Amino acid sequence: MIRIFLKKQILKNRALIIKESKYVQDFMRLLMKQKNTGVKWTGEEKTQLKSNLKHLSLYVPVLIIFALPFGSLLLPVLTEVLDRRDKDRMK
Repeated sequence: MIRIFLKKQILKNRALIIKESKYVQDFMRLLMKQKNTGVKWTGEEKTQLKSNLKHLSLYVPVLIIFALPFGSLLLPVLTEVLDRRDKDRMK
Protein backbone atom coordinates (compact mmCIF):
# COMPACT_ATOMS: atom_id res chain seq x y z
CA MET A 1 0.00 0.00 0.00
CA ILE A 2 2.73 2.49 0.98
CA ARG A 3 4.87 1.32 -1.94
CA ILE A 4 2.09 2.04 -4.45
CA PHE A 5 1.39 5.46 -2.93
CA LEU A 6 5.08 6.38 -3.01
CA LYS A 7 5.48 5.25 -6.61
CA LYS A 8 2.51 7.37 -7.70
CA GLN A 9 3.81 10.45 -5.87
CA ILE A 10 7.34 10.02 -7.16
CA LEU A 11 6.16 9.46 -10.72
CA LYS A 12 3.98 12.55 -10.44
CA ASN A 13 7.01 14.60 -9.39
CA ARG A 14 9.72 12.64 -11.24
CA ALA A 15 10.83 15.46 -13.55
CA LEU A 16 11.14 17.93 -10.69
CA ILE A 17 13.06 15.44 -8.53
CA ILE A 18 15.52 14.72 -11.34
CA LYS A 19 15.89 18.42 -12.13
CA GLU A 20 16.55 19.41 -8.51
CA SER A 21 18.80 16.42 -7.86
CA LYS A 22 21.21 17.74 -10.51
CA TYR A 23 22.07 20.55 -8.09
CA VAL A 24 22.94 18.10 -5.30
CA GLN A 25 26.46 16.83 -5.85
CA ASP A 26 26.67 13.10 -6.66
CA PHE A 27 23.12 12.42 -5.46
CA MET A 28 21.96 10.36 -8.43
CA ARG A 29 25.25 8.47 -8.65
CA LEU A 30 25.02 7.56 -4.98
CA LEU A 31 21.31 6.78 -5.11
CA MET A 32 21.75 4.41 -8.06
CA LYS A 33 24.91 2.76 -6.65
CA GLN A 34 23.12 -0.27 -5.22
CA LYS A 35 20.97 -0.77 -8.31
CA ASN A 36 23.86 -0.38 -10.76
CA THR A 37 26.61 -2.26 -8.93
CA GLY A 38 24.78 -4.53 -6.49
CA VAL A 39 26.96 -3.13 -3.68
CA LYS A 40 24.99 -2.02 -0.61
CA TRP A 41 25.21 1.53 0.70
CA THR A 42 27.54 2.10 3.65
CA GLY A 43 26.31 3.85 6.78
CA GLU A 44 28.06 7.04 5.69
CA GLU A 45 26.41 6.88 2.25
CA LYS A 46 22.98 6.37 3.82
CA THR A 47 23.60 9.42 6.02
CA GLN A 48 24.59 11.45 2.96
CA LEU A 49 21.51 10.23 1.05
CA LYS A 50 19.24 11.18 3.95
CA SER A 51 20.79 14.64 4.09
CA ASN A 52 20.30 15.09 0.35
CA LEU A 53 16.72 13.84 0.57
CA LYS A 54 15.95 16.32 3.35
CA HIS A 55 17.17 19.07 1.05
CA LEU A 56 15.14 17.77 -1.90
CA SER A 57 12.04 17.39 0.27
CA LEU A 58 11.85 21.20 0.37
CA TYR A 59 10.79 20.96 -3.28
CA VAL A 60 8.96 17.62 -3.21
CA PRO A 61 7.58 17.04 0.31
CA VAL A 62 6.86 13.32 -0.21
CA LEU A 63 10.64 12.70 -0.23
CA ILE A 64 10.85 13.40 3.51
CA ILE A 65 9.62 9.85 4.16
CA PHE A 66 13.01 8.57 2.95
CA ALA A 67 14.83 10.75 5.49
CA LEU A 68 12.81 9.46 8.44
CA PRO A 69 14.04 6.58 10.62
CA PHE A 70 13.91 3.34 8.61
CA GLY A 71 13.23 5.40 5.47
CA SER A 72 16.32 3.85 3.92
CA LEU A 73 14.33 0.61 3.66
CA LEU A 74 12.21 2.36 1.03
CA LEU A 75 15.13 3.68 -1.04
CA PRO A 76 14.84 0.84 -3.59
CA VAL A 77 11.37 2.18 -4.48
CA LEU A 78 12.89 5.58 -5.19
CA THR A 79 15.69 4.11 -7.30
CA GLU A 80 13.22 2.01 -9.26
CA VAL A 81 11.08 5.00 -10.19
CA LEU A 82 13.94 7.42 -10.88
CA ASP A 83 16.00 5.00 -12.97
CA ARG A 84 16.53 6.79 -16.28
CA ARG A 85 17.96 3.83 -18.16
CA ASP A 86 16.03 2.37 -21.05
CA LYS A 87 13.86 -0.41 -19.58
CA ASP A 88 14.11 -2.51 -22.77
CA ARG A 89 17.89 -2.56 -22.53
CA MET A 90 17.73 -4.16 -19.08
CA LYS A 91 15.88 -7.29 -20.28
